[in-house]
Amino acid sequence: MKTKELSQLKTRPVMATVILTVGIVVLIISAFIGIAVGAADIDLGTVWDALFHYNKALTTHQIIWELRVPRVLADMMVGAAFAVAGAVMQGMTRNPLADSGLLGLNAGSAFMIAVCFAFLPGLSYNYLIFFSFVGAALGCVLVFGVSALVKGGLSPTRLVLAGAAVASLLTALSEGIAIYFKLSQDLAFWFAGGVAGVKWSQIVVVWPWLIGALIMAMLLSKSVTILSLGDDIAIGLGQNTTRTKLLSMFVVLILAGLAVSVVGPVGFIGLIVPHLVRYMVGVDYRWIIPCSAIIGALLTLYADIGARMVNPPYETPISVIFAIIGVPFFLYVARKERRSL
Repeated sequence: MKTKELSQLKTRPVMATVILTVGIVVLIISAFIGIAVGAADIDLGTVWDALFHYNKALTTHQIIWELRVPRVLADMMVGAAFAVAGAVMQGMTRNPLADSGLLGLNAGSAFMIAVCFAFLPGLSYNYLIFFSFVGAALGCVLVFGVSALVKGGLSPTRLVLAGAAVASLLTALSEGIAIYFKLSQDLAFWFAGGVAGVKWSQIVVVWPWLIGALIMAMLLSKSVTILSLGDDIAIGLGQNTTRTKLLSMFVVLILAGLAVSVVGPVGFIGLIVPHLVRYMVGVDYRWIIPCSAIIGALLTLYADIGARMVNPPYETPISVIFAIIGVPFFLYVARKERRSL
């Protein structure tokens, strides 16, 4: 019965396959471009030589391996994490405005990291990631708790309003901690969202968690698709909705916590990408989730490349780029959702 229902969904598997295959090739080519572009432009031949014939005596090779490669990998990992987190949230809540940034998870992670900087200086990156998860969970509990207290249930509008209120509160507390403990300079660029300082040690810690969370999201994709049809239909098809929602939220917390611990509380990636992917591949999350990972990685990588080119040799936070794109997109989706009510 489940298979029959899923087969009737509006999907474009051919388009999804094209996006995955072509997207991976484009992502590899774009990675080389991302490594080459920066304050000191490096030609692609030198990039190739550094990657496959590394010579530590050459300064350009050191720049590529120690600075550019971790940065590009961080772009792709963060983009995939935020995009898949947004896709799972939108399917799970049936809320087209769902995004880890808009619903307070990013601000919760940022708050806990600010607390760690203030009260637990010198904490290892492993523990920092753990507290980032805790902060994301805190933001999630506050947002859904506040929304649930309102008479009438968890409507998309209430969730977004609650998310905005909770995010504002947690951001203000984070900034207050930074000012009181004189951490403003240490946290300023990280809060703005940037990958300039990403190191190999962070990549090594993050990637196993990211791969595990993405695999778990794929395993849940069929259940998320059924859940996106509505709780009544999902229950009628034998879905354990409570378990699916808990597992899905666990995946979202891991993905959002990881991404924020690397790049800071960047918003709108998880809002924009799933909408673009659904437009191209349909409503089956077995295709939406992997395609969102590829498109999210590409979008974040090119946002970072664009951020480097805005005012070289100075760095522009990628959150600025996503805000310029994301705010109009959010208003468009919100207006469209209002018309459909």
